[in-house]
Amino acid sequence: MRADGKRTKGLSAIERATPYIMSKRVDAQNYVTEYVDEEIIKDYIRAVRREKGIRVTRMAVVIAAYYLAALQHPYINRFVMNGHVYDRNHFCVSFVMLKSDANGRGTQTTVKVYFKPEDNIFTINQKINEMIEENSRPATKNNTDKFAAFMFSVPFLPNLVVGFAKLLDKFGLLPRFIIDLSPFHTSMFITNLASINTTHIYHHVYEFGTTSVFLSVGKSIPNYFTGHLDKKVMPISVVMDERICTGHDYALFNKTMQRYLRNPQSMERQETVVAAAE
Repeated sequence: MRADGKRTKGLSAIERATPYIMSKRVDAQNYVTEYVDEEIIKDYIRAVRREKGIRVTRMAVVIAAYYLAALQHPYINRFVMNGHVYDRNHFCVSFVMLKSDANGRGTQTTVKVYFKPEDNIFTINQKINEMIEENSRPATKNNTDKFAAFMFSVPFLPNLVVGFAKLLDKFGLLPRFIIDLSPFHTSMFITNLASINTTHIYHHVYEFGTTSVFLSVGKSIPNYFTGHLDKKVMPISVVMDERICTGHDYALFNKTMQRYLRNPQSMERQETVVAAAE
């Protein structure tokens, strides 16, 4: 029993064998780009701001759709370690954010936000905004920053610490407080490249840690698919460790996520979301 999950039961023989055939995540990465109607997202964000006075971000909409779909398809929250598939016992999302240091220079920090089954799009948006606000202050150093600063304060310590952490992680002995510090032990990693006016990329899933899915949200592009070039679509690239579920399973998950993105209002009703996950 690991601190962050338990072995997945009921897998077929081929599903149990796959992590041995493809022993590394780099062997098992699949790539796909999904396209979301940007006009629907924009209309929803404007309506919520006008009617409820709440500023919902497009990244919060994407994360909420992913999380609420994951509640109904929990296999997307699995990870592979040391040849075994595990069900994660929590759900969190990691992302890198920009902040200004004391001298006004731009720096990066990585944060991780945890969600609960009762969360809806508004509480998810609130948790993300609070995390960003808390870590945007120049003087603020989160625990991950402090741990990284400590590692690099002593020569040769990073290699020793990371190497030892990998060994403990391989055998399920990594303490929970280290898992909580690590942004690489996460249900999903996401980057919002639209915030810097950049197109989406296919970002690798890390070999260190337990990241099984990486999402990249790019700047909007004309809707070439329907020929309505005056309309925009939001590209979301997905890189996923294929060992956590079958292609059919992913298709079912994606169908649910896309349904939420086509109707963001459906993510407001907590009781509907919780009932659907049960």
